[in-house]
This record gives sequence, structure tokens and C-alpha cells, in this order.
Amino acid sequence: MALSSLIARLPYPSRPVQRAIAVAAIVAQAGIGVTGSVVRVTGSGLGCPTWPQCFPGSMVPVAHPEFDTLNQWIEFGNRLLTVVVVLVSALAVLAAWRVQIAHPERKRLVKLAWTMPGGVVLQAVVGGITVLAKLEWWTVAIHFLASTPLVWLAVLLLRAFNEGDEPASWLIPPPAKKLLVTLVVALWAILIAGTTVTGAGPHGGDPETHRLDAPIEVLAQVHGGLLVCYLLVLAVFGLVLMRGGTPAALWRRYAIVWVVALAQGVLGSVQYALGIPEALVSLHVLGSALVIVATAALWCGSRDRGPVTSAGPAPREPELTATRS
Repeated sequence: MALSSLIARLPYPSRPVQRAIAVAAIVAQAGIGVTGSVVRVTGSGLGCPTWPQCFPGSMVPVAHPEFDTLNQWIEFGNRLLTVVVVLVSALAVLAAWRVQIAHPERKRLVKLAWTMPGGVVLQAVVGGITVLAKLEWWTVAIHFLASTPLVWLAVLLLRAFNEGDEPASWLIPPPAKKLLVTLVVALWAILIAGTTVTGAGPHGGDPETHRLDAPIEVLAQVHGGLLVCYLLVLAVFGLVLMRGGTPAALWRRYAIVWVVALAQGVLGSVQYALGIPEALVSLHVLGSALVIVATAALWCGSRDRGPVTSAGPAPREPELTATRS
């Protein structure tokens, strides 16, 4: 109760502030995955060989004959970015909590906001296990996959700031709803398959780390085949939408998914053909985050929860004044 009283004293976040915080959450959750790929492709994964300290007895990099200084700071820099994610997550919780104090019905908004710091804790634990396991490929895969739902939830948080709290009503016909669910399942299948390609590839984060003992050609074909399935489901989804009654805003989101997914597919093919150069690996990770964001936006645009009721603080009830006759 005391904490709620303190938060109630904060200025009510305006619509632009709410949107800015939610967008920052999306960027932070996606960005930490991209910077993690930079750590991996530069071989800096064990630049800080312990966790949570960088070296035993030191939270920051120290001169060491076995570890390159640049690799140490790349890994340490990625850890520092977690602080940014924590700050953004805290702002999301504070903004959502302040909104709920003025609008008690906004419980879903607060629950979504709490997934941001909750995800940070989860990622910190998984990241520590990854370092302590000396970057075993499957721990790196789990570390990446754990970040993907957080990107999705950050998009839902952005949507929640801009919609009401009525039960979700679908704006698409039932067949399209089933296809959309299938599309989401296909998306995560692509992401999981992509981590196996990474696990068998040349960029393990450290030259000494174990790699997945499987033919990368086969793994890449499975990964690419799942993307084709995703695009086929997306195409059929569009055909069902053409029956009519689809809002123009949903069509725009649908078109964006096509652009992002096709660009990601082309980038992946070029990356593989060129022998998986480091820069394209990080761009491909960025592309995967953009596909998640675009698909999540399509999901949000396919449902309606009514108009937003928390654009401003709830009006105070007029005080009754006694009058003497």
C-alpha cells in the first residue's frame, strides 16, 4: 500500500510517454539479442569467464594474458546493456502501475508490464548458466530463445497501452484465426531450427566451445523449409482475409510481415552462400527480431479490445457541498 501511494504521486504518463516506454521495451528486448550475437561472432563469449563477476574478484575486465582486452570489453558491454533493459523494464512497470491506480480495471496492462523485469531475471539466470557451461551450443540456443517471447510480449504491451480491457473480439473469420495461430507456431519452429544451424556453425562465441555435431547443410535446409511453410501459411491467411471485411490497418500490418519475412529469407540465403560472414549473422538476428515484432503486430491487429480508457487520469467525482437555506 505504501508503494502504491508513492507511485500515485508520480505524474500521470501521457499517451506519448506510454508509447515511448513501450517502444523502448521492444527495442531493448530485441537489442540485447542482437548485441549477444555480436559477442558470439567476435569470439568474445568468454571475455568475462565468470558470472556475475567478469573475473574472480572483479566485476569489470582486468588485464589477463589469456583473454584479449577487446573481447573482454565486448562481453562486458553486453552485460552492461542489461542495465538499460532493467531501467526500461522498471519504467514500463511504473507507467502501467500509475495507469492502474487511476484506472483499476487495467489489470492486464500491469501484468504485461511485469513480464519485462521478470524476463530480465530469467535472462540473467540463463546467461549465467551459459557462461558457466562454457558456451555449450544448447545453452546459447536457450539464451536466445528465452529472449524471443519477451520481444513478443513487449509488442503486446505497446498494444495494451493503446487499447481497452474488453474481452478480445476477433476481427478476422475463424479459418483465418486458425491460420494465424499456425503462423505463430511456424515462427517459433523457424527460430528453434535457426539455433541448431547456429549451433553447428562456425561462430560459437569462443574457439574452444563445443559445436553441434550435425551436418549444417541439412540443418540449414530444414530452417529454410520452415520459412517456406511460414510464407505459405501467410499467403493462405491473406487469401482468407480477401473474403472481405478486413480493416485497412490489418492489411498494412500483413504487408509489413511479407516485406520483413522475405527480406529475412533473402538475407539468410546470402549469408549462407557467402560462408556465414560475421556482420550478416548479427543482421540476421536483427531480422529475426523484426519478424517477431511484425508477426506480433499482425496478431494484435487481428483482435479488438475496445477503445482505450486510460488516455488520461480518471476524472474526480465532484465534491458535494452542503448549502443552508
